[in-house]
Amino acid sequence: MNILECILMALGSLSENKVRSFLTTLGVIIGVMSVILLVSLGEAAQAYIENQFNGMGSNVIIISPGKQETTNSMVVVNAGSFRKLTTQNAREIKRKAFGVKAVSGTVIGTAQIRYRNIEKNCLLIGCQEDLAVIRELKVFTGRFIEEQDIDKNNKVCVIGMQVKKDIFGSKPALHEKISINRSKHVIVGILEERGQVLGINLDDIVIVPLRSGQQMFYGGEDTVFEIAVAAKSPEDIKPATESIRQILIAAHDYNEDFTIVDQDGILDSFGKILDALRLMLAGIAAISLLVGGIGIMNIMLVSVRERTREVGIRKAVGARRSDIATQFLIEAVTLSVCGGLVGVTIAWISTLALGVFYPTMPVIISTWSVLTAFLFSLTVGVFFGVYPAIKASGVDPVEALRYE
Repeated sequence: MNILECILMALGSLSENKVRSFLTTLGVIIGVMSVILLVSLGEAAQAYIENQFNGMGSNVIIISPGKQETTNSMVVVNAGSFRKLTTQNAREIKRKAFGVKAVSGTVIGTAQIRYRNIEKNCLLIGCQEDLAVIRELKVFTGRFIEEQDIDKNNKVCVIGMQVKKDIFGSKPALHEKISINRSKHVIVGILEERGQVLGINLDDIVIVPLRSGQQMFYGGEDTVFEIAVAAKSPEDIKPATESIRQILIAAHDYNEDFTIVDQDGILDSFGKILDALRLMLAGIAAISLLVGGIGIMNIMLVSVRERTREVGIRKAVGARRSDIATQFLIEAVTLSVCGGLVGVTIAWISTLALGVFYPTMPVIISTWSVLTAFLFSLTVGVFFGVYPAIKASGVDPVEALRYE
């Protein structure tokens, strides 16, 4: 008997018990579908996070005051006393640091905006002129904060598109005066629409010169919340970080009382967390495949018992043990392969549905996840089909013909 005849006989045997065959493959279907979907969702989450970070600028390095250390309890704490970061620190970094193209000290807080009888609360950022380069902020109309605005302490501001719509509606807003935390500022620019990035609505912000922000939040003291730096290229991030570290250590009496992080480091941390979650979820989903394999073995053992007389007749007319074993093994593999194909199809349809309902989440089935899940389901069919096949081939024809 050739392999084609074995396949046809196996398919014929399975088609005689359609409901039982479907229920047997259900565990494999769920397992394959779960593995593919969970892996795809994990990759989509990672891509989404990367897109969000890239939306806040590229090659960004952030310096914040206070040395952060991780204790055994995994809690990040500020270690000891520290010196504040200043505008002077930002200027030294821009002047001396290697591989740096833009630097901006920033302060962040909440602003109460008033225009005539209209009031609104939103996020306020006080910064230097380079923040537009670092965070890739583009002006829709007007201009961004300039160096002379900071040097002369000009009371100007740049507003997001949402702020413009909420306060001015369809009316022009450029060169209008608004009150920001009870301080009059002239609108010199309106940002292009950006939407939400990392939970921050960049259309609902107000940007003022750094000195204005310091006057609002620090009483005019030369203190910054953080210093944002953009390296010239991805290759310059590490040397730029080390150069910044040396500059600040010298400025702080050779005390490293600050923390430097970059986007790549943050993304690596998120990536490790997502990889661990993806592996754990894929492992849980793989259990479904094992359960499905056990179901296949169970039903094949039942099939061997039900078809004992058939096996005896086939052996009596000359069928070899290998023919019997091959037939039952093919039946088991067919069940697992069919379940794998159905699982892949359902997973593919599910990703299409997720793309429709959640367009911001780039869910795409990766080829490697499909191949891995399918090959695993095939392996499950072979592994759990071997024992029933051996048991069937070992049936004694004389005893089988007597079996009722």
